Amino acid sequence: MKSFAKLNIFLKIVGTRGNYHEINSRFILLNDIYDEIDFKLSDKFYIESNYDIDDNIVLKAKKELEKSGYKNELDEYFKNHKIVLKKNIPMGGGMGGGSSNAATFLKLANEELNLNIKTEKLAEIASKIGSDVPFFVYNYPSANVSGVGENVVYFDDEIPQIDLIMPNISCETPKVYREFRDKFMQNIDIKQADNFMKTKSNELLGVYKNYELNDLFLPCLSLYPKMKDFDDKFLSGSGSTMFSLKGAK
Repeated sequence: MKSFAKLNIFLKIVGTRGNYHEINSRFILLNDIYDEIDFKLSDKFYIESNYDIDDNIVLKAKKELEKSGYKNELDEYFKNHKIVLKKNIPMGGGMGGGSSNAATFLKLANEELNLNIKTEKLAEIASKIGSDVPFFVYNYPSANVSGVGENVVYFDDEIPQIDLIMPNISCETPKVYREFRDKFMQNIDIKQADNFMKTKSNELLGVYKNYELNDLFLPCLSLYPKMKDFDDKFLSGSGSTMFSLKGAK
């Protein structure tokens, strides 16, 4: 099953909830960049991957599904199946690769084990795994995401044609958010964040500057000076993936 990447057209921080940050954001699905997850017969359970999978979020997804009442089914199935994970989405790039893998595991397990879990319930389980995971359960082409990621609403959008830039820099999401909280929290603009939720993605990218669309842009550049080589581009999530409208200079 394909496990797609995402891009944030905008990401505005509108408050905090304990150690978490409440956001208004537009997520779009990238259908041409994806990892792949499959379940294959095996004499024991393990994750086979082309990437180091220590502390893998897919295992966290499996545990959350077990805690939601499906432990017996999962134990029985994975006595003789392994998870095969082929990674293509860059790690530490702000494209949601790990979150997408977790959501894809939930959907594939639901399908293969005939668990018959409704999408809304699956998204509720996903919200316990990570803030971006519910979006990937729904897999909308474009969605407004709010709260700490648990509110995902389909958005009737004109999906922009974009060029991606993937710097060889790994940005640590918790560090970037901490930098925002420490140095940029006073810049929160809730009214602008609400207006962005009503505006189509093409218009946003044509009108607003990168630091206006993504509150993590300046914190990211502050922590990772090499990102300044790309400061004329838009930033996805906490970085490091940058993007521009296709054909833009």
